[in-house]
Amino acid sequence: MNSVNGPKQVTKLSKLVIPTRESRLALWQAEHVKALLAQRGHDVSLLSMTTKGDQILDRSLSKVGGKGLFVKELEVAIEEGHADIAVHSLKDVPMDLPEGFALACVMEREDPRDAFVSNTYSSLLDLPQGATVGTSSLRRVVLLRAQRPDLKIEPLPGNLDTRLRKLDEGQYDGIILA
Repeated sequence: MNSVNGPKQVTKLSKLVIPTRESRLALWQAEHVKALLAQRGHDVSLLSMTTKGDQILDRSLSKVGGKGLFVKELEVAIEEGHADIAVHSLKDVPMDLPEGFALACVMEREDPRDAFVSNTYSSLLDLPQGATVGTSSLRRVVLLRAQRPDLKIEPLPGNLDTRLRKLDEGQYDGIILA
């Protein structure tokens, strides 16, 4: 997102700053955009930040503020002039953007399929009856219950790194990720 109340004029000589969350996925996305902009002659740097959404690891985000928890601090960095553009997963962007912000572009979509991840089992079908599966999506809960009503489905809060750590700690037999 960028501010529409006076965005920085972008020229080949401009230095662009992209604020980014510190999770591996967010850093990868920001680095990807940085590389694309650098190919077009822009000087780009990243500003790593921790967001409220990254700090809440024990509760469902929908219960403590919803999607905006991952983007608010990045928006503040832009408003205060510390950054120029932000890169977000579209799923983390609220439907109603704050005044002064616009969705400037949408990158080409990567593979939209969900992924089953487990340290022991190769697929959902291999899970034993009553196995515990973690997901953070109501849509995935409905799909899992339709396919495997015997599974114990538990909330899976946190960013990607936190979710994988919880799997490694044995809290889940498998997890479903976007």
